[in-house]
Amino acid sequence: MAPFPSSLVCEANNNEGRTLIVGGNGFIGRFIVEASLASGRPTYMLVRQSNSTCPAKAKTIKVLQDKGAIILQGSMEDQKFMEKALKDHKIEVVISVVGGASILDQLNLVHAIKAVGNIKRFLPSEFGHDVDRNDPVEPGLTMYNEKRIVRRRIEEVGIPYTYICCNSITAWPYYDNIHPSEVLPPMDQFQIYGDGSVKAYFIDGTDIGKFTLKALDDKRTINKCVHFRPSSNLLNINELASLWEKKIKRTLPRVTITEDILLDAANENCIPQSIVAAFTHEIFIKGCQTNFSLDGPKDVEASTLYPDILFKTISESFDDFVIKINDQPIDDVVQIIDKPVKDTVNRLTMATCA
Repeated sequence: MAPFPSSLVCEANNNEGRTLIVGGNGFIGRFIVEASLASGRPTYMLVRQSNSTCPAKAKTIKVLQDKGAIILQGSMEDQKFMEKALKDHKIEVVISVVGGASILDQLNLVHAIKAVGNIKRFLPSEFGHDVDRNDPVEPGLTMYNEKRIVRRRIEEVGIPYTYICCNSITAWPYYDNIHPSEVLPPMDQFQIYGDGSVKAYFIDGTDIGKFTLKALDDKRTINKCVHFRPSSNLLNINELASLWEKKIKRTLPRVTITEDILLDAANENCIPQSIVAAFTHEIFIKGCQTNFSLDGPKDVEASTLYPDILFKTISESFDDFVIKINDQPIDDVVQIIDKPVKDTVNRLTMATCA
C-alpha cells in the first residue's frame, strides 16, 4: 500500500479531534470513516497488513485514503503497539467497528486506552442491538456474550464510552446472507419471517455514520447507550414488502419462513449464515428491537437528541436500490430475478427516467 501523503500528517498534527477507527474497511466501518472525514476530523484507520494484500479490502482502503483517511498499519491485538499509536498520533477518540471474530480482541484496545489515559471517548463495536437487553439463540448469543464482556471491562476500568445501538440496516433482511444491504431487494419473491407483523427499525448506512459522529462530542452521550429509533423508519416485513412492490411497480409472491426454519438454520452453526439466522429470529420473531422501553438511566435516543436532523427514510433508501438495479447490465439482473424480468426492468427504467 502506498504511504499516506505527508500533507495529511501535518494537517492531523495541527487539528484537534483526532479519531482512530478500527475496522474502517468493513461495511459499517466505511460509513463511519466517511462521516468522520466529512466532519473535518483528522481520521486515522488501523489496517492489518493482510488487508492491504486482499484486493477487495485494499480497494476500499485506497478509496478512503484518497478521501483523506490516514492509514496506520498494525493490529489491536498488540497492546504495546496500540499504546504507542495512540500516544504518537495524539488520538482523542477511538471507534471500533470490528467483526464478530475480533470482538474479544478489543480487550487489548481497552487496556491500551486505559494505559494512555487521555482518550476522551471510546465507541466499541456495537452498531446493532442493545446486547444487555436481548438473548438470541446460538450462535448469536456467543457474540452477544463477548460484547457484554467488552462492555463490562470498559465500565470496570473507567473509560468514557458510548454504545451505539443502531438496530437494522435499511435493506431487505435476507437471513442467509452476510450483509443484506449489499444484496439488492428481491425481484422474484419475498421471504416473510413468521407472520410478518413484527416491526423493526431500519437505518440507512449513511445515517449510522452521521449520527455516530454527532454523538462523539455530545456530553449527553457520555457513558450512555444511544438508540436509533426514528418513528418514520419503524416497519414490519409485510410493510417493507409492500413498499418495495410500489417502487418496482410489480407484485411479488410471498414465501413464509417459519420460526422453526430460522432455528434450524441457526442450529446448523454455519458461520456467518447461522449467526444471521439467529439475529433474524431475534428481530422478526421475538421483536427484540421493540420489546423494551427506553427508560433506563443510560438510555438516550438519537432522533430525540437531534430533532433538527432527519433520518433518511426507508422509501428514500429503496429509491437508491432502484437506481442500482437500473445501473446494472440487464444480463446481471436476470440472474437474480425470474423470466419476465426484461419487461419489468424496462418498465422500471422508463418509470425512473420519466
